[in-house]
Amino acid sequence: MAGRIPQRHGAVHSIQTDSKHAMSKPALSVLDLAPVTTDTPPSVALRRTVDLALLAERCGYARYWFAEHHSLGSVASSAPEILIAHVASHTKRIRVGSGGIMLPNHAPLRVAEAFQTLAALYPGRIDLGIGRAPGSDRAASMAMRAADGEHFSQLMTEMLALSRGKLLASHPLHSVTVMPTDVPLPPVWILGSSGASAASAGAAGFGYGFASHFSPAPPGPALNAYRSSFKPSDAFPEPHAVLAVAVVCADTQEEAEDLALSMELTWLRITRGEFLPLPSREEARAYPWTDVERESLRRQRGPSIVGTPDLVQEQLQAMAAECGANELMVVSNISDHAARLRSYELLGQAFAQ
Repeated sequence: MAGRIPQRHGAVHSIQTDSKHAMSKPALSVLDLAPVTTDTPPSVALRRTVDLALLAERCGYARYWFAEHHSLGSVASSAPEILIAHVASHTKRIRVGSGGIMLPNHAPLRVAEAFQTLAALYPGRIDLGIGRAPGSDRAASMAMRAADGEHFSQLMTEMLALSRGKLLASHPLHSVTVMPTDVPLPPVWILGSSGASAASAGAAGFGYGFASHFSPAPPGPALNAYRSSFKPSDAFPEPHAVLAVAVVCADTQEEAEDLALSMELTWLRITRGEFLPLPSREEARAYPWTDVERESLRRQRGPSIVGTPDLVQEQLQAMAAECGANELMVVSNISDHAARLRSYELLGQAFAQ
């Protein structure tokens, strides 16, 4: 097929893990970016999130998270807290959350208020995943008046103290009340792509998520640091690590590789600073890849798993066992909406067997 870029089916890293983690079967979850395509305007992409959420709930996925990105042409998920409420109102059991709220973009009080409100409206179903990256380019960060990522720890401390009413009497914000006061923050997850925050997440008794869907760094060291530093909390009596992975699943290998071309071309464009919608299958097929572009993409992003249900299941479980992940969060940015739903359906069926 013209323009095909070779797919990477689960790159292997030499990571030693506890056999207890390697033997357990990982749960499956969804990370939704509400992908925008050349044929699908952002408003339609947002409304289609319910289609996938309902399918995920039927297929037994554990949770459904929304990313936060701004001014990115291929991603409509810019306001995850609103999408969380929308999807939670259309589903009954699946946990819904952020993957994640980029804290430097927000006032800590507003994050605490929004997620305690969500927790009150949908008890026991909300997750608060938090990251430190901007989720945007420099101009969009300026437009949001975003704080520098170096202030992440300070912002986290303030958000938690406000929520728990633990600010010292001498603190200028001591009198601030987070409403609703009778509902705590939902379980907090720290999200990362390099492992820098893994140990602190463990020490705080949070969940931890590693973004292998775009990070080329091996997840094992970060997850090991998280587990070794973990201290139990009310929300997490035991460590819980989620591994986000880019996946394209189809009935045949040829179909899966064809569907993956749009995702790969989108990533290549992002590395060049081109924030465009996902290309159609026809456009992706026609793209004339160069060897330099293939190598650039290989070095700058994480492994993707592309194939039939049996192959994808086998390689996902191998990745989880290798690094000790408790859960796999699947990212499938496929331009064809029906094929995207089918990809998640096939994977859910494979893991249910």
